Amino acid sequence: MPGAPPLVLVADPIDPAALARLREGPCEVVDASVSSAALPERLGSAWALVVRSRTRVTAGLIAQAPKLSVIARAGVGVDNVDVPAATARGVRVVNAPTAATTSVAELTVAFVLWLVRDLSGPVAATRSGIWKRGLVGHELAGRTIGFVGYGRIAREVAARLAPFGVSAVAFDPFVTVSGDATEMLTLDDLLARADIVSLHAALTPENRHLIDARRLAQLKAGAFLVNVARGPLVDETALLAALVSGHVAGAALDVFELEPPTLTALLQHPKLLPTPHLGASTPEAQQRAGMAVVDELLRALRGEPLKFQVNPEVRSTP
Repeated sequence: MPGAPPLVLVADPIDPAALARLREGPCEVVDASVSSAALPERLGSAWALVVRSRTRVTAGLIAQAPKLSVIARAGVGVDNVDVPAATARGVRVVNAPTAATTSVAELTVAFVLWLVRDLSGPVAATRSGIWKRGLVGHELAGRTIGFVGYGRIAREVAARLAPFGVSAVAFDPFVTVSGDATEMLTLDDLLARADIVSLHAALTPENRHLIDARRLAQLKAGAFLVNVARGPLVDETALLAALVSGHVAGAALDVFELEPPTLTALLQHPKLLPTPHLGASTPEAQQRAGMAVVDELLRALRGEPLKFQVNPEVRSTP
């Protein structure tokens, strides 16, 4: 490319090995994640912008970057990127859809085991010096897990739980045949049948509060709820009421409507297992995410087709 090399602005921290690989490419790299001033100072010259979940790429931010050609999200979801605004400007958006699959699937399995064995109370009691034995929780074998959304992560969870003797059902408006042992159902039938409901759907305007008071009431009494997808899929006030009543026996949330969450009564409920959106926060997942988006940027710099473009209607600029 003639003139100065294209500027890649890294707004959020990515894996050091991925950053080093990017610096070896035919571009200038500015790590704006270490200086809050670097992003606005260099945005006007940026050819590409790399983000994780911290930086919100709004229409206003895109407007400040007239040379922007690629937005790279080092992760799966692009909720923090205004994709329509990027598309309207002719900016390609790429992500790393497979990077966190294993980490999030393993966290989901950990949640399921913890909830069904009802370990929160015994762990807290033992830590406080109370040695209380007795019947606690249940076996996982013979139970049914229901997946709301049946993509990569849900399929990995199903495969990992099958050896425990768990059967799987799923609802996904975009999947009619699972291709494995999982039975596809309507959402109403899934909620009535599953012992554990695990959410793996993308967030859209249509499914905000998909799991609301009405749908929580459809659950089997004593069912469990797991959400490792997007916080607004669940009406947290309704979930709190279902936990208080005992209709929902326990819930594990890695994501919340507001992050950090503000519904203190829900966070402090003894049947809730809350974690701070760490499903993809393993070194392995972050290295894969960083390498995936760096490889996409290097393809873009070479004028090659992209593998993980979110808005494929936007073509490469000359």
